[in-house]
Amino acid sequence: MDHSDHSMGSDSGSNSTSSAGHMMMTFQTDSSTPLYSDLWTPNSGGAYAGACIFLVVLAIIARLLVAFKSAQETRWANQAAERRYIAVNGKEPLAERITRDRDAKQVVISENGVEENVFVVEKKTHETRPWRFSVDPVRAALDTVIVGVGYLLMLAVMTMNVGYFLSVLAGVFIGSLAVGRYSSIPEH
Repeated sequence: MDHSDHSMGSDSGSNSTSSAGHMMMTFQTDSSTPLYSDLWTPNSGGAYAGACIFLVVLAIIARLLVAFKSAQETRWANQAAERRYIAVNGKEPLAERITRDRDAKQVVISENGVEENVFVVEKKTHETRPWRFSVDPVRAALDTVIVGVGYLLMLAVMTMNVGYFLSVLAGVFIGSLAVGRYSSIPEH
């Protein structure tokens, strides 16, 4: 049996090989490519440009959300650090714990001829903060919005439309240019 005669997944009388029935596997430039639904199918050059502008703005919003989450995480970490040092009756003082801490190193700091004895304590790397009602639901909602926007951008790129693809890239570039410095990636 020769398999070159048969279309994959179609019968000779079916209409399943139409352009609406299967996904494009190569980039294309059709300005009437639907975005998210058949109801959002540009029917003119202006409507196509509007869809591309929407994708640029959506990608910028995605970068803004990532930067906002990074800033929030820093704020939440700082608030948690401020809450850590509370004096409680019956607990030993921080100074006494530091003197017995094997990670603490006593050093002498000298600046302008003034010497001072200090302890340097290394930060514990795997410290999990407790669940907080004021933080964790907000974090979960923010993560959900970020992922949702990311999936919408991914779906636009998956149309394999060059204009949509370049619009997403342009939005990511502009958004990263504007707020990329607020990213949570540490600098060296």
